[in-house]
Amino acid sequence: MDELVLRADEGPIAILTMNRPEALNALSDGMLAALSAAFTRLAGEPAVKAVILRGAGKAFCAGHDLKEMQAGRQAADKGQAYFADLFRRCAGVMLQIVKLPQPVIAEVHSVAVAAGCQLVASCDLAVAAEGARFGVNGVNIGLFCSTPMVALSRVVGRKQAFEMLTTGALIDAEKAERIGLVNRVVPKEALRDESLWLAETIAGKLGAAVKIGKRAFYEQAEMGLEAAYDHTAAVMVENMLWRDTEEGIAAFIEKRAPDWPPGA
Repeated sequence: MDELVLRADEGPIAILTMNRPEALNALSDGMLAALSAAFTRLAGEPAVKAVILRGAGKAFCAGHDLKEMQAGRQAADKGQAYFADLFRRCAGVMLQIVKLPQPVIAEVHSVAVAAGCQLVASCDLAVAAEGARFGVNGVNIGLFCSTPMVALSRVVGRKQAFEMLTTGALIDAEKAERIGLVNRVVPKEALRDESLWLAETIAGKLGAAVKIGKRAFYEQAEMGLEAAYDHTAAVMVENMLWRDTEEGIAAFIEKRAPDWPPGA
């Protein structure tokens, strides 16, 4: 199962590669389990400061494995229990990304559709190559992308999301950037360097500050305005009381590099 998700580390950066190119890295039962296991391990590795998620072969991710889904229909309940469990497990992986202490960067070299687009939307950041395409195209085969809609509608405008969901049309990387699905678009030959540069930039910050900030980012997004300010003010008080934050501020004032412990 581990071979479905390959891992290579570059210093404090973990690079995960979905490795099922013959099936366009579809989110099979095995792929979901492998991703979940990889994220579980990373959650317990404070030395890792950022994560890059890639796809091997021709696609980033083509969504759910339709052949497995069709096989699930053979049960006496016509697949009801299997489908409920499948979408629960898929949602669990998406939530793992959001709850992971480290920022996760999707590196999208080609197509990301349906649950594959959901995967991109669930990542904290995304870098796309020119020529990459995105879509929630389940409606084209009679299956509305309701679970991918959750992540998509939280990162792009409602009308843009609804158009993608109801037309099933794919959008190019440039439009994905304009509507906020990806952070930036670069030539394909520069994609790996760009995602690595972004990961290295994040990894160079105080890791504990990025961790507490990522958690607060998603928590406040689900709150009303006043509650969000109350919550984030408490987070900033906690952050301000850290020794490393005191040192970081002093270093800025004194125009020197902060004296943080190795790996902080």
